[in-house]
Amino acid sequence: MAQTREFKTEVQQLLQLMIHSLYSNRDIFLRELVANAADALDKARFESLTDPEAARQWKISITPDKENKTLTISDNGIGMTENDVVENIGTIAKSGTKAFLKMLEEKGENSADIPEMIGQFGVGFYSAFMVASSVELITRRGNEPAVRWSSTGEGSYELENADKAEPGTDIILHLKEDAELYLESWKISEIVHRYSDFIAYPIVMPEKKVKEDKTECIEERTLNSQKAIWLRKPSEITEDEYKSFYAHLSNFGGTEFLKAIHMTAEGTSEFKALLFLPKQAPFNLLMPDIQKKGLQLYIKRMFITDECKELLPDYLRFVCGVVDSSDLPLNVSREILQQNPLLGKIQTAVTGKVLSELKKLLENDRENYEKFFAEFGRILKEGLHTDRTNGEKLKDLVLYESMNSENGKRITLKEYVNAMPESQKDIYFITGEKREAVASSPALEFFRKKGYDVLFMTDPIDEWVMQSMYQYDQKYFKSIVKGDFEDKESEDKVKADSEKYAVVAEFLKKTLEDKVSEVRFSGRLTDSPCCLITDGQALSPHMERLFRAMNQDVPVSKRILELNGDHPIIAALNAKIAVDADSVELKKYAGVLYDQALLLEGSPLSDPAAFAREVVELLSGVLK
Repeated sequence: MAQTREFKTEVQQLLQLMIHSLYSNRDIFLRELVANAADALDKARFESLTDPEAARQWKISITPDKENKTLTISDNGIGMTENDVVENIGTIAKSGTKAFLKMLEEKGENSADIPEMIGQFGVGFYSAFMVASSVELITRRGNEPAVRWSSTGEGSYELENADKAEPGTDIILHLKEDAELYLESWKISEIVHRYSDFIAYPIVMPEKKVKEDKTECIEERTLNSQKAIWLRKPSEITEDEYKSFYAHLSNFGGTEFLKAIHMTAEGTSEFKALLFLPKQAPFNLLMPDIQKKGLQLYIKRMFITDECKELLPDYLRFVCGVVDSSDLPLNVSREILQQNPLLGKIQTAVTGKVLSELKKLLENDRENYEKFFAEFGRILKEGLHTDRTNGEKLKDLVLYESMNSENGKRITLKEYVNAMPESQKDIYFITGEKREAVASSPALEFFRKKGYDVLFMTDPIDEWVMQSMYQYDQKYFKSIVKGDFEDKESEDKVKADSEKYAVVAEFLKKTLEDKVSEVRFSGRLTDSPCCLITDGQALSPHMERLFRAMNQDVPVSKRILELNGDHPIIAALNAKIAVDADSVELKKYAGVLYDQALLLEGSPLSDPAAFAREVVELLSGVLK
């Protein structure tokens, strides 16, 4: 007896969109259903490695029925149990569905690229409702009872027992009147050739044939070439074939990629690979719980897994592609596979190839490389901290804005070093949340005067990375807002200022003792009265804020207040202290001085309203 169940809220929303809104490219429903069938065959084929009796002549069948206006997509793959059906189709309300709906809200339901993006969110099955008024699914897994699922997509579905002799899945689409074009064999052939020609299993369609004796018979016609695209020569592959294969592989949506990379390795480790550098970051790049990582692994064209994390380091997780090995044993389990030393050799080769291609892109197509780096740079930078072997190669690939570069323009470390004046011995940098914040830091004043450039590191990951990035081209990296600043030209002047205005430093240290660890004079400043410096080993305020944003309990550290002995405010404070060191007005000046130092470096004030009141009171006194 059939059970009627309600869809979860997210699925109801999704189905309504599929049924009523997404019409710009309805052909993709067949691509998605064929891709799902191929996945089911991959899983069944993998299981057959340890259970030879489960092996079959794997295939996907597409059967149009013009009389009944149905289109059936069948596979003899892994199949599903009733629980599988409920979890994967009837009540799916996972991150992919929610993320897809959020993306639709942001882009608008009629955005032209929405159909191309359906696959990346794991909601491909629902695309059947773009062309079907109702959908039936009959499936069986192993020796489990077969189950029938059906729905019109209007809020509920039915489940009941079914008859099915062999494991696998049949999806029967009852086509809408305006979708009967998909019953035409030429249309089906066209879609399969465009999207699924590379799939390793035969995609067949029954066709009537007339024998010599004039009798009719049904024969199956294979619609796809089944030739693995990664085994072909690049010169033999069309741009459309690359796009089709990329759409099949990637979780990034669409068919546009930046670069296709072919590899053929021979010798101690023999394998072929086809890798893709994407153009745009996927919605889930920074969402590890719902992001697939790793390349697809085949062994002698036998699919093993679509998420082999051991084939690429994590900082290259945006790369998608296929590696087909000739050396790994076919009967390997996924657990044993992870420990196989051959994978390490493949990873070394693949990583080297990707970094080499990125360097070529940087050198030969700077515009596209900069666009790529804007999308994936912060992920690539992780390797600076984690991959000591390729650290120097990665240093040549990273880009930063700088004090002397125009807003939005990034430079390489090599370009920075080549532009250094002879008197400059180190590479200077400053970290912060955005260019506008770091560009206004008083700590830049000395370097601007000297003609030294300063790198602006504004990715959240930069400060973490810099903990392990000590040198480039035998030049040390130095933060301009950390530790002591030693400049021989200003040593005598700093010493003189420290003696002349000792009472100012002492007064500010006492007044701000709950906020600063030290007050001292510096040659770092030329225009501003003061700035805040972090002790060499302490976390910067920017890093502290990042940790707190991740719910880490990080105590607020006291910082060093550096003074500019040439600024008139210091002389004025010195004069007022000489008259009345206990003046309430003086303490207000000290607080305002500290808060403006925070503002200039881009740090938030603990009490902006109090700062505003103090400024107004002090102005009122001056303007009387």
